[in-house]
Amino acid sequence: MKNQTPQSRSVLFLTHAALIAALYVVLTYIANALGLANGNIQVRFSEALTILPFFTPAAIPGLYIGCLLANILTGCALPDIIFGPVATLIGALGTYALRHHSKWLSPIPPIVANAIVVPLVLLYGYGIRPLWFSFVTVTAGEVISCGIFGLILLAALSKYRTQLFPDQV
Repeated sequence: MKNQTPQSRSVLFLTHAALIAALYVVLTYIANALGLANGNIQVRFSEALTILPFFTPAAIPGLYIGCLLANILTGCALPDIIFGPVATLIGALGTYALRHHSKWLSPIPPIVANAIVVPLVLLYGYGIRPLWFSFVTVTAGEVISCGIFGLILLAALSKYRTQLFPDQV
């Protein structure tokens, strides 16, 4: 795949970003149907995808757009529609920045970004109190989604890295 033209690389980048966004939306819908996507206690299965910037920079816009669309389509409040995707974007950028250090650090940026931003969104967007409880529950949900499910996904995808992300080999 080293002989790709700039145009074919752009198409591959956009395709990866679009697929990641679509997966994020679908997985959020599943979590939402189970009552796990929004509110004080949330375990979004889609947050496991936040490890994908470890493999490809296309995941950064894909995760942002996916989170934005998922929050709009699941009826989130305006602060959640604005700041939820920003937290995901910050986490994705952090994961991408750490990609050359250790794959085990990949879930840390999204966990930290969401643990800080989402409780404040819950407070100001939905009036959910107490704030300290939201910090605890959101962090726990992110550890499950990003830390456990994300690392399982990372381990599974590492085996097929060259086939799935040929533009990064």
